[in-house]
Amino acid sequence: MEKLKSLVPENLKQMVGSTTADDLPSSSSFLLRLFQQSQLFFQVIGDLTMDPENALCGKKKDAALELKRQGNQCFLNGDYANALVYYSKALLVAPMNAVDMDKNLVATLYVNRASVLHKMDLQLESLRDCNRALQISSNYAKAWYRRGKANVSMEIFDDAIRDFQISKHVEVSFNGKKQIDDELKVIQHQHSRSNTVNEHSKNKLDDYDDLIQVKLHVTTSNKGRGMVSPTEIPPSSLIHVEEPYAVVILKHCRETHCHYCLNELPVDKVPCPSCSIPLYCSQHCQIQAGGPMLRNVSDIQDIFKNLSDDLRMYIQEITLCSFSELRTENVHEHKHECDGVHWPAILPSEIVLAGRIVAKFIAQRGVFADASNLVDMLNLSHHFPEMHTDSKLECIIYSIILLSCLQQFFPSQVEINGNTTSQIAILISQIRTNSISIVRMKSFDAPGSPDKGERLSSVIPFTCNMEQVRVGQAIYTTGSLFNHSCKPNIHAYFNSRTLFIRATSFAAVGCPLELSYGPQVGQLDCKDRLKLLKDEYSFNCQCSGCSIVHISDLVINAFCCINPNCRGVVLDRSIFNCENTKTKDFLTVDDQIILEPIMQTDSFLHAGPSHCLKCGSYCDIKSSRLTVDKAGIHFTSWLKNYTDCSRR
Repeated sequence: MEKLKSLVPENLKQMVGSTTADDLPSSSSFLLRLFQQSQLFFQVIGDLTMDPENALCGKKKDAALELKRQGNQCFLNGDYANALVYYSKALLVAPMNAVDMDKNLVATLYVNRASVLHKMDLQLESLRDCNRALQISSNYAKAWYRRGKANVSMEIFDDAIRDFQISKHVEVSFNGKKQIDDELKVIQHQHSRSNTVNEHSKNKLDDYDDLIQVKLHVTTSNKGRGMVSPTEIPPSSLIHVEEPYAVVILKHCRETHCHYCLNELPVDKVPCPSCSIPLYCSQHCQIQAGGPMLRNVSDIQDIFKNLSDDLRMYIQEITLCSFSELRTENVHEHKHECDGVHWPAILPSEIVLAGRIVAKFIAQRGVFADASNLVDMLNLSHHFPEMHTDSKLECIIYSIILLSCLQQFFPSQVEINGNTTSQIAILISQIRTNSISIVRMKSFDAPGSPDKGERLSSVIPFTCNMEQVRVGQAIYTTGSLFNHSCKPNIHAYFNSRTLFIRATSFAAVGCPLELSYGPQVGQLDCKDRLKLLKDEYSFNCQCSGCSIVHISDLVINAFCCINPNCRGVVLDRSIFNCENTKTKDFLTVDDQIILEPIMQTDSFLHAGPSHCLKCGSYCDIKSSRLTVDKAGIHFTSWLKNYTDCSRR
């Protein structure tokens, strides 16, 4: 990006800086012509859209075979944890049509990983890997055998007997048949009935609460569009459920979370069949994202013609039904990013998200000639005219790059000109303003928390901190209409990638329904909240949390009065100036009672910065801050040393 920005002359940068949405096509045309005359630009596009044969994100048989060899060695040494890692890495880069020792390489790797999972007592995961191998090669005797072993461990003996019978039927060696026959004789003495085990359990809520009717679009005096309800809303009521128009996983979660549902990856993660970027929690998610994979299933009627009808039906249920009954999206969000091209792995997540929006639009409309239709269809606000010059320039350059990458996949549907480039720049601005972060809860154990297999320390108290971690970025066309408040009355949460919004407090008829876009009152002081919202979303917050005095805004970054008998607080100049703008708002009686211990409410902020709000005593803020910083460094160092010692 920096190299391309350096090609732009200063006068063109100034033009971009003063560009509005109306004259954006003209500025985009100038930049487009500039780059189309640059060898550097075509080199960048070539690197981003490299052909599958040379792409770093493509499949590599030699690399897969080497990883398989390392996994085999670890397995022989009893190092099952590392064997699992190597087999999973091999699956990520193994081509679907690769053959190793007369067997499909991917099917072999799934069976090898199933053996490791069986050794690690992860039987359900082992069974799922066997299913994946059989869906590629249904006559793979070892896969049926491993599946039977997993079912025996789970005491699903009826299925185990069927697995061994099929394995014996397709096994060609005499010794192999004898080993399977011995296993059959053992388990046929068992009489436990089997239970059906699903290959994948969708993480979905089938039954929702009754939704409160929400008016989808209103206009308010100071916030533009917003959401209200024509009825009273009790606390905890479910008021909105929505699937994303488009979603993308964030880069730091690519190896830990499913690229479709965004849930944490299991140990038997499933790679994309055509490239080495995405990982999925199941074949269900992989097919939803990229479409059905190419399988090499042998003719069941020919190979298994001598088996009973019951066994033939059983084989079909395992190798075929999971695909034929699967309901998939009409638009596969990863398909245009596949075949090993680099740009989805290199470009920022918001640009990849813009690409998915364009790809979905093309799939639904067939062409991307009039880009304004996409912007109008989404009907999302943007703040392109208010953006800084550098941000505007980045938006236009990224729009040119993205269209150039998409044109490789959609050669006849995507045009690159000033109009389409300007509309993609607006789309990127819309994403920056309206995209919603999909979060997951993660626990962070404090020092002294027990590790697996260890006793809880009787000396150090155990604590567990929960934190929201951003895992994805999505566009919810209706969800984006809910305005922000630093004191929200609704809360957003996610199940998989589905957005749910509930009321957190009673809302009267006509009351605006507002959620928090970031830190709320009590998490950051007012000046920091205002700055964050201005930088991230380009608006000046005027909610009740930022327009009246709150005790948390006064004390969160304040200093104590130097008078030991006074409980008042001392503010620095930046906090004082921010809070001083609120003095025109009269405090309620309840507010005055809360604030009374720390300040004189009848003469609000009379003393000024660096003076106690209660007694007026002067405090040297600069000296106090240096003392606090020094103490913080000392405490951090002590905590690190204490943590290191406790882990020895």
